[in-house]
Amino acid sequence: MNALGDLSMKTEEVLQVELEEFRREHRDLDEAIRALQDRGTADQLTLQRLKKKKLWLRDMIARIEDRLYPDIIA
Repeated sequence: MNALGDLSMKTEEVLQVELEEFRREHRDLDEAIRALQDRGTADQLTLQRLKKKKLWLRDMIARIEDRLYPDIIA
């Protein structure tokens, strides 16, 4: 799925819903990573995959926010 290209085709309402969903998923991943690290039972590959997914989500959140709230310098 080309999520970046899809942004231009989506309405503001859809982007708002996706933004909240991505933020929630990002928070959930953060908590899961922290819990796995605290327990010390996670293998490095699992942690690496979760962190990569978290970074992807952060990038998508930033792209959606840029689309919804552009910096317009007057």
